[in-house]
Amino acid sequence: MAFAPMGPEASFFAVVDQHRASLLAALRSGGGEPAGGGVRPASSSEVLASIENIIQDIITSLARNEAPAFTIDNRSSWENIKFEDSVGLQMVSHCTTRKIRSDSPKSVKNFALILKILSMIYKLVQSNTYATKRDIYYTDSQLFGNQTVVDNIINDVSCMLKVPRRSLHILSTSKGLIAGNLRYIEEDGTKVHCTCATAVAVPSNIQGIWNLITDAKFLLIVEKDATFQRLLDDNFCSKMSPCIMVTGKGVPDLNTRLLVKKLWDALHVPIFSLVDADPHGIEIMCIYKYGSMSMSFEAHNLTVPAIRWLGLLPSDIKRLNIPKDTLIPLTKRDQMKLDSILKRPYVTCQPFWRKEMEIMADSKMKAEIQALTFLSSDYLSRVYLPNKLKFGGWI
Repeated sequence: MAFAPMGPEASFFAVVDQHRASLLAALRSGGGEPAGGGVRPASSSEVLASIENIIQDIITSLARNEAPAFTIDNRSSWENIKFEDSVGLQMVSHCTTRKIRSDSPKSVKNFALILKILSMIYKLVQSNTYATKRDIYYTDSQLFGNQTVVDNIINDVSCMLKVPRRSLHILSTSKGLIAGNLRYIEEDGTKVHCTCATAVAVPSNIQGIWNLITDAKFLLIVEKDATFQRLLDDNFCSKMSPCIMVTGKGVPDLNTRLLVKKLWDALHVPIFSLVDADPHGIEIMCIYKYGSMSMSFEAHNLTVPAIRWLGLLPSDIKRLNIPKDTLIPLTKRDQMKLDSILKRPYVTCQPFWRKEMEIMADSKMKAEIQALTFLSSDYLSRVYLPNKLKFGGWI
């Protein structure tokens, strides 16, 4: 199939193509793809049976004159997280747990809220209907207090039942955007034709999209919406065609992460990340690549360890002679975040990443991607990214 517009000559992508060949070779040798495991999609009958078993346990406890409690894997401790290069961060098989008790003043409300949401999930699955997290919050906003409470409980329930959120018939509104050389069909039959000129919203049902068609040479994950929009305005997508661009507008939501994972599984094209040269940007890149502690129970469905760091690298700041007055001193919070990342298990297998973070730590300075505009207003799209892609400037 042919997509317009035409990008650079085929020879421009020689190094990107070599990178893709090495990724495919790693997949064939079994070194780059997780070997199953993790949370798998569950049938409606399995979800209903799991909820019924939990309720049966509560009834049994009450019959014995005991206070019922929910037991949930503890996802806030690194002791319960293991790292595999081909998967990212995932739960250990025998991890410590925490109890949400019905007889404790500290947790009784949380116990009741979990029970309420389990009841709502049961009705959704039984009737084969779906609700968003926002819908659930607004069923009793005074009781829940805020949306974060609902979000955390849904993650806890998903972990407790060992099923992905989609299987609970709970959706989340997507905040991410996608543009470039891609067509697909949504579950309801809607045909989506992404273009280089304008972005479309990441679908809310990633599992349901099918018939993905693209000629893309690479996928670029852009940390911030402002940078993403600037690249669209500069016609970067057209000039580097065929390619795909995605942004999660900061910390990515679940749907944006699921989409990046789906594109990788379906297309196996190189995926590069463009983030600020600061601890927050690095953290966001790590979430796409290796996952997060809070969602570690669903790592196999979310992580893409093949992602490479394209920019902005701390070493680029000195190499490009970006003036000091465009840099920002690291705050105490930044330094704590950087120290935390440097201690994570995946940094040991990323010596080039460690070196870049050490450059940042030594300089005590950070830089936003916008710092490149000092060199010229379109330096990012006209010089920086094309050169990085042409000459393999990723780590």
